[in-house]
Amino acid sequence: MSKKQKALEAELAEKNSDAQDNISQGVVVTEDVKTKTKENNKSKDKEKNKNKKKKKEKKERKSFGRRVKETASELKKVTWPSFGDVCKKTGIVIAFVVIFGLFLYGVNYLLGGLVNLLINGKWL
Repeated sequence: MSKKQKALEAELAEKNSDAQDNISQGVVVTEDVKTKTKENNKSKDKEKNKNKKKKKEKKERKSFGRRVKETASELKKVTWPSFGDVCKKTGIVIAFVVIFGLFLYGVNYLLGGLVNLLINGKWL
């Protein structure tokens, strides 16, 4: 026999002797028991998840009065802009809309003129 074979046989013999020792001490666990414990753990996890969902649902169910109080307290925390800031920002938005509208009008005019030139041979 080669050295590898001897080493493998020695390893197997050691495993068998360990298994025999465990059997004599009553430590051996069958595969059925292992799968049953896994299944039990899974069912316990499912029950825990169901309980967590029920607790979340109870937390989410708030009375109308409680929601109003929470909303009012949140609105007190908001920092509102001054009237001057609102007017400035509104003016900026309106100016941007007008400028962009003029840009689109110009592009539309040019493209319409080019299409008319191709079809009729005249600019608009």
